[in-house]
Amino acid sequence: MTESVLLVGGGGREHAIARALADDCDLHACASNRNPGIASLAETFENVDETAVDDIVAVAEQVDADAAIIGPESALAAGVADALDAAGIYTFGPQESDARIETDKAFQRRFMADNDIPGSPDYAVFEDLDAACDYIDDYDGDLAVKPIGLTGGKGVRVIGDQVTAAEAKEYLRGADYDGVVLEERLVGEEFTIQAFVANGDVRTTPAVQDHKRAYEGDEGPNTGGMGSYSDTTMELPFMTPDNYRDAVAIMEQVVAALDDYKGILYGQFMLTAEGPRVVEFNARFGDPEAMNTLPVLETPLLDVITAARDGDPLPSLSFSEQATVCKYAVPDGYPTDPDAGTRIEVDEGNVGDAGLFYASVDEREDGIYTTTSRSFAVVGLGDTITEAEQVAEDGLTAAGDGLRIRHDIGKPELVQQRIDHMAELRE
Repeated sequence: MTESVLLVGGGGREHAIARALADDCDLHACASNRNPGIASLAETFENVDETAVDDIVAVAEQVDADAAIIGPESALAAGVADALDAAGIYTFGPQESDARIETDKAFQRRFMADNDIPGSPDYAVFEDLDAACDYIDDYDGDLAVKPIGLTGGKGVRVIGDQVTAAEAKEYLRGADYDGVVLEERLVGEEFTIQAFVANGDVRTTPAVQDHKRAYEGDEGPNTGGMGSYSDTTMELPFMTPDNYRDAVAIMEQVVAALDDYKGILYGQFMLTAEGPRVVEFNARFGDPEAMNTLPVLETPLLDVITAARDGDPLPSLSFSEQATVCKYAVPDGYPTDPDAGTRIEVDEGNVGDAGLFYASVDEREDGIYTTTSRSFAVVGLGDTITEAEQVAEDGLTAAGDGLRIRHDIGKPELVQQRIDHMAELRE
């Protein structure tokens, strides 16, 4: 009997999940926006807000879902997994209490300290933002300023890199946050590892490097991620196999300390001269990182979900050993003043060998419209990062007017800068 699976979410990450599932199950989807890529793959698509718990349960029951998978963190924070599980619909995504590993940065750091999990920087937690500003004045060194709750990947400010101490204090005093975590600034190269987790098993995927800065040369404000790349191996060119294994060991300790965690655990690390340190954990696939990982995953995603549901060991993961480069097309003005509600042209027939993933767009009767976030991504695969980058770049000719792209992601010069940076830090 064919499995019926409900996908919650309408972004690029969810389009990648949909593409990985659609051939093996009856796929149904719901999201606040109508993602044309997901809608073309799903048997049904309902416009339901990702945090509307009761409505999502109703959709799952209507389509007689055998399982569900949740894409966005907002749904996890709202308790969608809890409600679906309670309704008897197994959900590949952590319940709200375990999702705090992402949704509450203070909890995350205290959890690591309480369970003697290595890799955490020095940190302090403040509910009084004036006291946090005093701490910035007194601290001997630079700090990362992290609002406690969810900020869509755009809330962090790093003193000495993005802002001055004075600008960081102005940011805090003008913000409406419940609290803030101030952390020792880590210096190195960032990378992420995503793992499938259930029944105590941890199955990891190739490391990916995301590019948060809006403009080429790592300039401009932070975004949700302008693009990313992975290599043909599990590690990235500036990493050693031991660096990868050390990061995985930290993730395994996190899973062991959590109570029956299920879903995706995403570890974001800073590779320093001393090895990997933890920047943060997320409780779902990364966006754009899912679009690097799922196209090279040869193990059926459905097999992972059903094994998790049935209490079986998770299957070993197989990957195609190809490099990937993902590049986003975003509305003009993104991220500070995005040109939302604009009709855009996407020439799907002009992506060549690249994969196209729709993200934060809304399909209407007369076309596709931008929202306030990233519009679509193209992903190139190749035998080298350079080959994958060229495939992605060729695919970007699908973008019409009103969209901006960070073209330098995955180019040899930028990758070599990462390698050289780590070589200097290790001297």
